[in-house]
Amino acid sequence: MEKNIQPLDPIAISLGPIQVHWYGLIIGVGIALALIIAMREGERRGLPKDIFADLMLWAIPIAIISARIYYVIFQWDFYSQNPGEIIKIWNGGIAIHGALIGSVITAYVFAKKRKISFWKLADIAAPSIILGQAIGRWGNFMNQEAHGREVSRAFLENMYLPEFIVDQMYINGAYYHPTFLYESIWNIIGFIILILLRRANLRRGELFLSYVIWYSIGRFFVEGLRTDSLMLTENLRIAQTISIVLIIGALVLIFYRRAEGLAKARYLDKAEGK
Repeated sequence: MEKNIQPLDPIAISLGPIQVHWYGLIIGVGIALALIIAMREGERRGLPKDIFADLMLWAIPIAIISARIYYVIFQWDFYSQNPGEIIKIWNGGIAIHGALIGSVITAYVFAKKRKISFWKLADIAAPSIILGQAIGRWGNFMNQEAHGREVSRAFLENMYLPEFIVDQMYINGAYYHPTFLYESIWNIIGFIILILLRRANLRRGELFLSYVIWYSIGRFFVEGLRTDSLMLTENLRIAQTISIVLIIGALVLIFYRRAEGLAKARYLDKAEGK
């Protein structure tokens, strides 16, 4: 039966030599939905209507570049011998942590230039970011990538997964953990939690830092199942290391900002504050 299983076509549209991949379309949908949600919430919180659209014009290209740089750095043994491959991003090889680092730096500079609280901007964007990540993982599904270790078909069927997911996890003669799905579900739950935390009226910055903590916890455990991890050492996965650093860093920032009086403003406050 397995021999007759055909993977889903990763090409959504073919117009002569032009091919539009499902991966790109799915990422695009995630970005668009995330932007709409952030723009609407930004207006409710008193920010200029187009502030997030303006931010995305800078953040998206910088995120792509930084995601590629991050990946190349940790695969330098290969790229140092094949420098011509560095710019070939279409062959794959980007890292979400690199994209997040680039996006956060961009948002910080952008907020300073526009004289807007970075933490306010980040808090509003947090649910959008994690929702975009949840949707984006389905691009990995279409490409049959970012999967976990080998499992049996019975294992997947016992999870009551739809047949199209089970079949798509059949890759080169074996079935694999659908780690894209684990992370996507974790992120959707995180999105719901962050939306609810808005009502709790946390201190400014703590909604974004809650996102960092939630995402990092999930990524740490999901990464342990993956087979394509970037490695810091033979046994140390980079994504897991970064996740631990981010969790600790976010907790330290929460307590530090409270102790130093830097988080007096709250999410639902109209005043800018810090």
